[in-house]
Amino acid sequence: MRRALGGGAGLVAAALLACGRPTPPPSGFTLLFLRRSPAASLGGLSWAPDPDHSRLVAFDGRLRVTRSFTSPRLANPMAVASLGRMLLVTERTGEAVVFDTSGHPVREWEGPHLASLYAAAGERVVAVRSPYYIPQFAAEPDTAPLIRVLDTLGRPVAGLATIHLPPVPFLAQLVNAGAVAVAPDGSIYFAPLVRDEIRKYAPGGAARWTTRRGLFPTEAEPEFLPAKGGGRDIRVRSALVNVALVLGPDGRLYALGSDDSAATNLRVDVVDTSSGAILATRHLGPRETAVAVDARGNLATFDADSLLAGTTSPSREPFTPAFALPDLRGDTVTLAQFAGRVTLVNFWASWCDPCRDEFPHMAQLYREFDRKDFDIAAISDDVDSRKMLAFVRRFGPPFPILVGGGRMRQTYHYRGLPYSVLLDRRGRVIERIFGFGGAAEFRDLRETIANEVRAP
Repeated sequence: MRRALGGGAGLVAAALLACGRPTPPPSGFTLLFLRRSPAASLGGLSWAPDPDHSRLVAFDGRLRVTRSFTSPRLANPMAVASLGRMLLVTERTGEAVVFDTSGHPVREWEGPHLASLYAAAGERVVAVRSPYYIPQFAAEPDTAPLIRVLDTLGRPVAGLATIHLPPVPFLAQLVNAGAVAVAPDGSIYFAPLVRDEIRKYAPGGAARWTTRRGLFPTEAEPEFLPAKGGGRDIRVRSALVNVALVLGPDGRLYALGSDDSAATNLRVDVVDTSSGAILATRHLGPRETAVAVDARGNLATFDADSLLAGTTSPSREPFTPAFALPDLRGDTVTLAQFAGRVTLVNFWASWCDPCRDEFPHMAQLYREFDRKDFDIAAISDDVDSRKMLAFVRRFGPPFPILVGGGRMRQTYHYRGLPYSVLLDRRGRVIERIFGFGGAAEFRDLRETIANEVRAP
């Protein structure tokens, strides 16, 4: 579950607390990593994903938050890169979304892999298998390209290098996942998730160098482990080594990686892009969760929570497009009919397991507030009306059910179900809720609704 405060891009101010330092840092910082995600520089700002709050955040040279925006398309943003004058965002599940710097979506596409990670420089876009999400174990031919080159519409135009085929073929996705960065000259840097390597490839795919940190005396290939207690859970033994790559403003490569085999302790290595030599290493403490470089090329570390603490919610935007959908009796229900009440617009489907878990919580929430103050519009995205009606008969929801007919995802651009949007009395977005977070989520939601109902 991810909860994102509503609104498009907005100017916000933030106080800075950097690893307990009493004074703000000097100006001229470029953010490299926020937690385990790579940041990007564009328009004099450092842009970073904040997946915990389903948003993109921009920092100035003093690492103060100056902008942030959310979108239905930003469920779990994991990485951001500059694509010309745009921002190329990688979603956890591998979709790419291109935004302008005001937060408006320009285009999006599905990736060439089961889950992709994207990097870009200028107009050059590349995709690799994502280190953030391995959706399934699948074999691949040993001729499959390691790196895909895409055009700016997300269409594959070339494949570079070839994958490493592990002894267990079904672990090919894991073995060939990794971090990636692209240089202005088209060179590509790749760091496998599970191997102690950082590689440089020429624009045409020829290998230039490989460097290693020497983390392990020997490296073992990932392998499946027996399930615990005769269970059915699939377990894999592997070392998690490389997390993210960024090319800094000084032209050096910065590699965020593991100091152990589980990526619980992290380090940043500064790599010379010509030779692959490691120039410096910074071992990160538990609160050093944001890494930046100053104008003199010096690394600095901060607490990511402190950097984000001053982020305020952007101004509320209208919920669009306004719906006009049939209810179960065939009568048309419009968004305008909910005006004057705080409203939870919920998207669900009969085949969605978390939706089944969520419906009883929504029913309880619905009964706790007066209808003049709060309402729910639960929109089914089922294609099969018989399955939808069977679901409704099973759960007997007390709130209105509207029929979306399988067209809602294309209309509202959410990533998956359930997806909810809480609206104020004027039909503006208070927050978006991605997925189902259980009773704790609904306790927070109940408090938010109560505060909104009491607001003048």
